[in-house]
Amino acid sequence: MKRTAFFHDERTLWHIAGAPHALMLPVGRWVQPMAGVGIAEAPDTKRRLKSLMDVSGLSDRLEVRSAPPASQDELLRVHTRDYLARFKAGSDAAGGDMGDLAPYGPGSYEIAALSAGLAIAAMDGVVAGRHPNAYAFCRPPGHHASADRGMGFCILNNIAIAIEAVKARHGIDRIAVIDWDVHCGNGTQQLFYGRDDVLTISLHQEHCFPPGYSGAHDRGEGVGLGFNINIPLQPGGGHNAYMQAFERIVIPAVDRFAPQLVVVASGLDASGVDPLARMLLHPESFRLMTRHAMALAERHAGGRLVMVHEGGYSEVAVPFCGLAILEELSGHRTEIEDPLTPFFGLMQPSARFDAFQLGLIEELAALHGLQR
Repeated sequence: MKRTAFFHDERTLWHIAGAPHALMLPVGRWVQPMAGVGIAEAPDTKRRLKSLMDVSGLSDRLEVRSAPPASQDELLRVHTRDYLARFKAGSDAAGGDMGDLAPYGPGSYEIAALSAGLAIAAMDGVVAGRHPNAYAFCRPPGHHASADRGMGFCILNNIAIAIEAVKARHGIDRIAVIDWDVHCGNGTQQLFYGRDDVLTISLHQEHCFPPGYSGAHDRGEGVGLGFNINIPLQPGGGHNAYMQAFERIVIPAVDRFAPQLVVVASGLDASGVDPLARMLLHPESFRLMTRHAMALAERHAGGRLVMVHEGGYSEVAVPFCGLAILEELSGHRTEIEDPLTPFFGLMQPSARFDAFQLGLIEELAALHGLQR
């Protein structure tokens, strides 16, 4: 029996930010250095998730693999030659920053290419039928990166690179991307904004990142008009807000598109204790969103579903949220007791808040022609 594939390479955890940071701010002037790692996009959240997978026995139920790095030709399908050359030159020296809060250190070019390679291998394996579904444990993340600019810890757009690779190899026509990272997947949005072969959907905290951005009315352009959907949610939103967004927008939009492959940008930073957002999801929220994504893939794509890791900055929450996703994806429940869902369950917003949020979701559904 084929097993869920988990693509991971220890070397991706060796990517460093270069200059010292405090969460997302460069240290200097009035910003003091932190006692710990400093930058929010540190390897420890990922390392702790993999450790929990190992001690729970879940890793033994998965097909754990590495992959070769993305080739220059594969990177050039998405990023400009000048951008890649600048990144490589800086990586061969002392590091730098590839745009807006996209710092990197020595050797990061090769690590980022490896991260993109994990996403390519995951998508290729699922499309070719070698795996029923897959999770690419990418680092650095990618969904903020555009063709010629990095942003928000993202330097190479792993999902876009992998999509272009499988399109070139397999001629697949329609791919749906569901981005549940708490920050808008603006880079992926921009790269496919004028196309009708890739549906991009982003559920995110409104105005969080990029700072001040909502995106509610950014629906694509040209032949791509209507194939980009942003679902900005109010800060403090919890489990019900995301379930309502799935029920009223994500599921009907994907049903209408009828993709041949479903891809999830799997950010785990909408949890109740993430330092870079203010939402209230818990591990069971991620389990149920995974269940919805799997149902969509079964209905339209023969079950072909690929998850690509994005953000998530709480060392406490990321392991439990990620484990819930992988348990659901693989069909194997472990004996790990989730300590967060009961706690966050008591912190959920009131019925009045949920009703207000649902009203906004209904407005967005109408904007995209998704009537009840």
